[in-house]
Amino acid sequence: MPITDSMTLLWLVYVVLSLVVLLTGYLGLAFLPRLLRLPITWLVAGLMWVPTRFHMPLMEEGEYYTGLAPAVVVALVGFLERDSGLMLPALMLTGAGAAAGVAFGLLLAWRGRAPAVDADDSGDDAPPARRGGGERREPVIG
Repeated sequence: MPITDSMTLLWLVYVVLSLVVLLTGYLGLAFLPRLLRLPITWLVAGLMWVPTRFHMPLMEEGEYYTGLAPAVVVALVGFLERDSGLMLPALMLTGAGAAAGVAFGLLLAWRGRAPAVDADDSGDDAPPARRGGGERREPVIG
């Protein structure tokens, strides 16, 4: 049950908050064209969603806690503790996640483009907006 397991609850809250950040970021970038908006959004998703393993010392001598956390958080903790052994692998995973996010965003933007319109294609199977000689038709009520 997610309420009794604190790590499960922590991951659940992290996923929900990251989705809120991604949605508001995507909507906040509405002034940009889709070709830029999707890669930027997926870059942030790649930064936030790449997990990595970590271990931290406990109070008892020689005891360690090992777990799974977002790589950007592990890199930040490694930076604050000045632990390059912890920070470098997390930063490399964060960079790989960002690159994968940009590539996925570019793929989505490329696949979402409208197909090119041929000027000589005005057959009966063409959409109604293109049948009438290429000029715009206004809607008529009644």
